[in-house]
Amino acid sequence: MSKALNGDLMISISGVRGIVGQSLTPELVARLGQAFGTYLRSGRVVVGRDTRVSGEMVKHAVLSGLISAGCAVLDIGVVATPTATLMIEQLKADGGVVISASHNPVEWNALKFFRADGVYLNAQEGRDLLNIYYGGDFVKKPWDGLKPVEQVSDAETHHVEKVLSILDVEKIKARKFRVALDCCNGAGVGVSLRLLRSLGCQVEPIHCTPDGLFPHTPEPNFVNLQDLCRFTRERGADVGFATDPDADRIAVVAETGEFLGEELSLALSAQYALRKRNVKNGVVVINMSTSRVSEDVARAAGCRIERTAVGEVNVAERMEELQAAFGGEGNGGVIDPQIHYGRDAIVGMGLILEYLADCDRTIGQLAAALPKWHMIKSKLDAPVAQSREVIRHLKLNPGHARVNTEDGLRLDWEDRWVHLRASNTEPVLRIIAEARSESAAQALIDEYTQIVKNLVKG
Repeated sequence: MSKALNGDLMISISGVRGIVGQSLTPELVARLGQAFGTYLRSGRVVVGRDTRVSGEMVKHAVLSGLISAGCAVLDIGVVATPTATLMIEQLKADGGVVISASHNPVEWNALKFFRADGVYLNAQEGRDLLNIYYGGDFVKKPWDGLKPVEQVSDAETHHVEKVLSILDVEKIKARKFRVALDCCNGAGVGVSLRLLRSLGCQVEPIHCTPDGLFPHTPEPNFVNLQDLCRFTRERGADVGFATDPDADRIAVVAETGEFLGEELSLALSAQYALRKRNVKNGVVVINMSTSRVSEDVARAAGCRIERTAVGEVNVAERMEELQAAFGGEGNGGVIDPQIHYGRDAIVGMGLILEYLADCDRTIGQLAAALPKWHMIKSKLDAPVAQSREVIRHLKLNPGHARVNTEDGLRLDWEDRWVHLRASNTEPVLRIIAEARSESAAQALIDEYTQIVKNLVKG
């Protein structure tokens, strides 16, 4: 389930994304609402959105489609994506729609579709929904079959209370941590502040006005979080946290202002959770693009690693199938099965703060003690079809490497690896490389970027 239409409309396992007013129009959104309402057989649907300026327009369009198909809509307002997925379960809904383009720039918006367990539709379920969408045979209820929209206001309370239930709250409170927080003016502001204040933290907020006017490019990476790095150091914070606009991903900054990143957010959360819960012979599930740091951490705890295709639903379903102890994606997507089978920045914050409270080291020292790997991420503009053709060619000529073709192409050597895949969320070919040194990782990026360019040129 992945295709690009009109250059800027992405239909994939991560939902339907487009540029508002161009490819993502009210007509398209309403039709998707009709299709999802038909797919759910006119059931109960949770609807939430992030803070994007276009969110209100998109919400009313999707509500029109859902209501016309006879759905009972539970509107939970502006919330983080993990808050919404928890509420789907809490309210015993048949599914949910979250209106958020996650890390995409402000001109984008998206619809993300979830089933009754609060997990994304998987590839087959997504195809079933799209078949309904393209077929156009929607349920259309008469005037007396339409149901009112119910407003639900306590979503963030439920989320915070559930996270607090797995933490040693008093131990964290006793440390009185000073925490710098950058939510990119997104939907994570309210729930993040509530959690941190419930843990006795003194919060130093930056970019925490939930108006959807993003102060920097939303993806929580090194380039985009330089404000937070400086702010963390200047305010004397013990740690800095950043979320993307829908707060399903978290990045960490050390007390020195050093950017520790998204990959180490997952590694540190996993390391502490596995130790705290004394997990032995368990399973940790991560995706193909996740750092070997998390793999090393899991193995050191006596767990085996399972890798899946990139995409939250792929990790979540494998975790559920294997009753995994922990999991996630290296983009900062922490998945703790004690809370929910979904990425959750709020859980990541809580676990990392308890890790700090449980030891006498700084976050910088904890990160420095992790196994040393250097990852570089790159991307080239390319339509999905072109990306797949390049990858198909490379699969036929892998060289002397262990080959995995479950998701694009991953090539592994003893001391390095490279992963090439078409993005689910942008019309780009992603190239991710990791090695024991930065220069070795960059050499892999340079090598495969040139190979791709030569193939495209040819």
